[in-house]
Amino acid sequence: MTDLLPSESAAVEAHVPMPTSERTAWVLACSIGALGLAVLVAVLTGLIGQGGAAAHSSPPVVLAAAATPTPGPAAAASVLAEGAPPRGSRPLAVGYSHAIVDSPSSAEQSVDARRFVDQTQTHISYRWMEGFYPIYAVAQSTFGVNWLLIASIHRQESAFSTAPGIYHGVNFAGCCGGPMQFNVTNGPLTTWDLVSDSYIYGRRPAAYNHMTATHPSIYDDFDSIMAAAHLLSANGAELALDGSAWDAAYDYYGHDATGVIYADQVLARAIGWSQHGFCINCGVEPALVEAVHAAYGAPVLAALSPAPVAHSATHRRSARPRR
Repeated sequence: MTDLLPSESAAVEAHVPMPTSERTAWVLACSIGALGLAVLVAVLTGLIGQGGAAAHSSPPVVLAAAATPTPGPAAAASVLAEGAPPRGSRPLAVGYSHAIVDSPSSAEQSVDARRFVDQTQTHISYRWMEGFYPIYAVAQSTFGVNWLLIASIHRQESAFSTAPGIYHGVNFAGCCGGPMQFNVTNGPLTTWDLVSDSYIYGRRPAAYNHMTATHPSIYDDFDSIMAAAHLLSANGAELALDGSAWDAAYDYYGHDATGVIYADQVLARAIGWSQHGFCINCGVEPALVEAVHAAYGAPVLAALSPAPVAHSATHRRSARPRR
């Protein structure tokens, strides 16, 4: 064994690694374990892996293919019945939309018809749509309304929140705003006032396309879509895409001839999605619109006027929502 001078021994010892402290190892192990447990809890509670475009989410599952409606006494009765109490998992605190809908003027309907044609011809990116899928799912599970009906109204009203001015101000008529175009002027208790707190009934996704800093906000996608689902539920919409869904869409717009056209298109689009798959950039099948109108729209249109005008495919353009 070679003897080392004191100075040489000190130099060697300086390069010998010190043994790892057992206390340090235990602290590190406990930290890793706690982090793993926190991640597991977050996943199980939905804080991770929920919502937003970054999650690469897919559309909710389509419950069932809805049958193409056929005209008949039962179909007519389902949309002409009056006085039935509103249904839904969360009743509105004060009244419901039948008491507050109003009718747009002919000039307003004409302007909005042109706006609707423009916005529904807009190409919507698949990446943009991913932010809405978790919202649709929460709205369906919370209020028991088919998410395809909710999505169809979202498409009809704002081209899935891509139409100009959706996230600020009100529409051209100075009455409605936000992704689902709620009326904020038909007060003193407006339609938005009735349903603005609907977001509290469902869990907000961690991320989505337009999240506002405060809630409720008519411009927040989650707040607005949840409010629309609540209103549809209060007006009788459920999971079935049938006469009750048509009537709820009709109430959502307003009780006039343009509201009939609006409801025809909304329900036909939702039924088409249920039969052929959710397609964000597909048009509404004219034959399906005809079938929906014959079953549900025609009886209501006949009741509105003793001599209804021809309801041709060229006239099927949504008009301004008046909630």
